[in-house]
Amino acid sequence: MKKKILALVLAIAMIAALCVGLAACNKDNLDGIKIGLICLHDENSTYDKNFIDAMYQAVDEMGMKREQLVIKKNIPEGSECYDAAVDLAEDGCNIIFADSFGHEDHMIRAAKEYPNVQFCHATGTKAHTENLANFHNAFASIYEGRYLAGIVAGYRLKEMIENQQITADQAKLGYVGAWAYAEVKSGYTSFYLGAKSVCPSVTMDVTFTNSWYDPTAEQNGAVKLMERGCKVISQHADSMGAPNACQSANPKVPNVTYNVSTKAECADTYLVGSKINWAPYYKYIVDCVANGVAIDKDWTGTLATGSVQLLEYGNGVSQAAKDAVAAAEAKLKDGTLKVFDCSKFTVNGDHLTSYMADVNSDANFEKDTQVIENGIFKESAFRSAPYFDIDIDGITLLS
Repeated sequence: MKKKILALVLAIAMIAALCVGLAACNKDNLDGIKIGLICLHDENSTYDKNFIDAMYQAVDEMGMKREQLVIKKNIPEGSECYDAAVDLAEDGCNIIFADSFGHEDHMIRAAKEYPNVQFCHATGTKAHTENLANFHNAFASIYEGRYLAGIVAGYRLKEMIENQQITADQAKLGYVGAWAYAEVKSGYTSFYLGAKSVCPSVTMDVTFTNSWYDPTAEQNGAVKLMERGCKVISQHADSMGAPNACQSANPKVPNVTYNVSTKAECADTYLVGSKINWAPYYKYIVDCVANGVAIDKDWTGTLATGSVQLLEYGNGVSQAAKDAVAAAEAKLKDGTLKVFDCSKFTVNGDHLTSYMADVNSDANFEKDTQVIENGIFKESAFRSAPYFDIDIDGITLLS
């Protein structure tokens, strides 16, 4: 009798779970959804292509029609964004997503005028202080993905040293950054710390293009880094400029990408890459709207949610490097490894014990929040967008 009761309970539980799943994916609910996507550039930008590809993936996986999606491309970070948002709202979109930091104020303006439309924005900082019911920020712990990619870069340097191609003091990385913003600094610092975890003698030079997308500047930046003796190049910039420079160099220079794999285009130099996978967030916000559930004001995706991903490996990546990445990823997921462990880096020769960060953004960039707890800099814990803006030892910033 007990076995029958247990079986009945399990059956009821399974049916209940199935019903919940069907409610979340109710086709009738999804039929009423129309999504607008505002992109700073188009598919020529690896950054925007990543958002666009993820949106198509999410729409397809949810069983929606692509006619329920409207994409506006090449929308500058100015009043044009507001105009695009208004056009989408008037066109019947009940979710509007914008992909660039400078879109935020214009999205907020539109959100105030269209309270029945949900406005979601990547990389922004103001949702948790604006406190609008229909305006939301989202980002992901991409610093963890960059740390893992850094391990691959560090292994390549380690192998060069072991093969006597370079000496330990010649183990230098190069990094092409867009701007000297916290988002970029968080990324290149985590990349460097990943490399340092397997190649302790590593140093890194960083050059900035002062643009998110400038193929010529990014290519020139990579060439400058190679001329300074950098043995592996990575980037936080959105074109093929740096990968192409590495592939064209003589001798060729290994490259670590962001957002997309360049294995097909740069087979001789591509090592690995990392990206934010936006599909889980897109599906989350659609599910919320379809079922009348409030969207988090400030959402952070992780390795566990599938929002942070390492791209495919290049042809020359060793099994030892892959094993090291797998071990580190497991520790990141279970919390035993912290990327910004203050015992692992110094600032002017000292380990940080406290740091006030500008989390609640204002015009004065006031440092308002203590972000080091128990020796760990807690990136993306107090808001989704990065606020790690520290210059650590071992990294040289170029003009």
